[in-house]
Amino acid sequence: MHDHAHGGHSHSHGSHDHGLSGPLTLVLGLALLANLLLVIVEFVAGYMGHSMALISDGVHNLTDVPTLALSWFAARLASRPPTPEKTYGYHRAGILSAFVNALLLTLVAFFIVYESYTRLLHPVEVQSALMLWVALIALVVNGGITVALVGGRRDLNLRAILLHSFGDALSNVAIMIGAITIHFFRILWMDPAIGLVIGALVLWSAVGIIRESVHILLEGLPRSIRLEDVAQAILKVKGVKEVHDIHIWTLGTDLQALSCHVRVPDMHMEDSEKILEEITACLAHQFQIQHTTIQFERAGLVSSGLYMPEPLRGR
Repeated sequence: MHDHAHGGHSHSHGSHDHGLSGPLTLVLGLALLANLLLVIVEFVAGYMGHSMALISDGVHNLTDVPTLALSWFAARLASRPPTPEKTYGYHRAGILSAFVNALLLTLVAFFIVYESYTRLLHPVEVQSALMLWVALIALVVNGGITVALVGGRRDLNLRAILLHSFGDALSNVAIMIGAITIHFFRILWMDPAIGLVIGALVLWSAVGIIRESVHILLEGLPRSIRLEDVAQAILKVKGVKEVHDIHIWTLGTDLQALSCHVRVPDMHMEDSEKILEEITACLAHQFQIQHTTIQFERAGLVSSGLYMPEPLRGR
């Protein structure tokens, strides 16, 4: 942690990671390649086996290709350091990617629900054995991607891909169950019925990601933080008389930022530096806020301007 003060403003920057680790970025690249190969296999098998289930699942997996490509690009971009033009770096690239991916995921979910409903009305005869084996291969691919990305699930971008891959794996399980049911019991409606449930789950997950990513892109308060709790924690630092104009937002995964005005008595700069160190240490420890911009003001002056929240004063 290093601090510096100038002109009544104090800035503190904690050390933090820039972007995803190399292994997770590599996993996204391999997942992209695996999905391309899987789409080709499902299209060929679906055509040869007259299986609309495999062809539609191939279309489903085809939508993963731009999703994975976008996420891989965003992961690489987020690892780049800040520049004179992008002073915060590219941490928001992953959030933006998660938003776009969730929109694509929503379209896929509606497609699954529509196709499943259509097949409930008009069941399709398929080659169940071919359907089962190809679905098993797809399950191995999507299951492997899901397991590989579990370690990065706190990243909103990777969480979107994780949920997408998990939904794909559930689709593969549904196709396998449908293939077994069709082969032994001739219950043709089982596959589309499970597809309806999967589509609803995928849609629910996508809406959650859209809501969270929009909240972050609009500079919303992090879900795990209460503004008044932060203000009260700052007021407990010896020498702080008032805190106001507090703003807290998310720069990227696990990277929170804060700016505020703090009123303190007249003192030497050395003493104000000690107050700054205590405040930044408190914010980092209690709220995991790594980037702070704190403006010191002389206590006793009339407060003015916009406040978020209303000025809080020490007792």
